[in-house]
Formats: sequence, structure tokens, C-alpha cells
Amino acid sequence: QVQLVEAGGGLVQAGGSLRLSCAVSGNIFSINVMGWYRQAPGKQRELAAAITNGGVTNYADSVKGRFIISRDNAKNTVYLQMNSLKPEDTAVYYCNVKWLGHNYWGQGTQVTVSS
Repeated sequence: QVQLVEAGGGLVQAGGSLRLSCAVSGNIFSINVMGWYRQAPGKQRELAAAITNGGVTNYADSVKGRFIISRDNAKNTVYLQMNSLKPEDTAVYYCNVKWLGHNYWGQGTQVTVSS
């Protein structure tokens, strides 16, 4: 059974920083793509950032230059460093991994940015 456990959400003032982490456990290895999606109230879930096992990254335009995604393949863990946070970054952030044609999701972690 594959499990994704997220940590690092919380409340921060605009301009501040947070770091999210997502540890993947279970019988899973050589994960192709790891990423972070987010869903704000009343909006659809959207990709924030993703990274391949080769280190190729992809960012939503709204977070480029402020967020940095990274991964530790030995630990099956993905990170999202979020800097210069804005109130519009407020959302539930979900970890996602794609492996052998399947999508796996974390339970979500709330990020709230106050103005």
C-alpha cells in the first residue's frame, strides 16, 4: 500500500516562507513524477510544481521565481520551498506521485497566508 504523508503547512504572513515535505512509503520505487497541487476554496485543483526523477521541474506561472521543488530519491521524499508568499497562495496543498500509470495523493495540508 502506497502512502503519502505531508507536513509543513500552516499560517504565515504575506512575504513569509514555508517548506512542505511529502514522504512516500510502501512498495514503490523509481517514482517518475512527484509534485504538488493546490486547491483554493471554490476553485479547481491546479498544479503548483512538479519534478521528474531526472530533476526536470515544471512550475505554474503564478509561483515561478517564488517556489522551489526538490526531491530526495533515496528517501522517496519531495519538498516545496515557498517564498514570498501571497494571500492568493492560500489553499490546501496536495502531494502527488505518478507511478506505473497510477496517481497517488496525500491527504492535503493547509497553507494560509494572511495579508
